[in-house]
Amino acid sequence: MTDDVSRQVRAAGPVLFAYDGSELAALAIAEAGELLRTERDALVVCVWQPYDVGFMPVEGERFDAKQTTEVKRAAQRAAAHGAELAEAAGFRASTLEIESAPTWKGIVDVADEHDASVIVLGSHGRSGIVGRFVGSVAAAVSAHSSRTVLITHRRA
Repeated sequence: MTDDVSRQVRAAGPVLFAYDGSELAALAIAEAGELLRTERDALVVCVWQPYDVGFMPVEGERFDAKQTTEVKRAAQRAAAHGAELAEAAGFRASTLEIESAPTWKGIVDVADEHDASVIVLGSHGRSGIVGRFVGSVAAAVSAHSSRTVLITHRRA
């Protein structure tokens, strides 16, 4: 690696983990710990929205999806859980929860705002009719971001 490239890699922004509380999102963090140089900054973002929450609550927590304050607090706890996983994988993690629809746009916007070096997320593998109507956050992030995107898939 040339000195110029090496300096650019070191100067790159944080790893951005899009964390939705799922097992697959946790796997994405663990895989990034194996694949990427650790001991670097990471930002764990949990995107939320009222009614159609967009993430899985930590430890089966229950809350009223119509209450914005409750949803935001649950998203904060989910992001904190993701940060714990990121730190266990060797990153220096901070958290952010944001309200955004669609979810992919929130992820891309945060990556741009924080000059993320890479976006890491899991793909739930939705295809066919479900994928067409529900959509794929991973595919949309990859299609709409100019940043490197690391997508983890469910292991068979």
